[in-house]
Amino acid sequence: MLLKTFVEKKHYLFAESAPDWRESIRMSCKPLEADGTLDPVYADQVIACVEKHGPYIVIIPGIAIPHSMEGAKGVNRTAIGFMKLANPVSFDDGDPEKSASVFFTLAAENHDAHLANMQQLFTMLSDDDLIEALMEVTGPEDLLRLDEQFS
Repeated sequence: MLLKTFVEKKHYLFAESAPDWRESIRMSCKPLEADGTLDPVYADQVIACVEKHGPYIVIIPGIAIPHSMEGAKGVNRTAIGFMKLANPVSFDDGDPEKSASVFFTLAAENHDAHLANMQQLFTMLSDDDLIEALMEVTGPEDLLRLDEQFS
């Protein structure tokens, strides 16, 4: 399952909070920038997309999937990163359902890789018990425990 992969590749970040939604996107990209999967320019592209199209990356209350358009600059490898904030960040101050504390950052080199990423993620997120458990994780050991529990 993906959760173990996040830990093995060090593609995760746990933080108390983010100053605002833009910074939360930058933060969610950091684990993927650390090993060269992404360049910092990618986070700026995701932010620009949210500014243009609204908070489309918040797919369900509590969960965001930061990603940019196909062919985005700054993607060097295909991967998914994980970030958990102890305090949710709002993507739309007037709508509490557009807040997120769990982030799955998508980086895809091409259309097929993007679809494969999305399929893996949506398979995982179709489990309501797993979603509920992800809202409570506080460190990589929790991801490994959930990976075993839900595999």
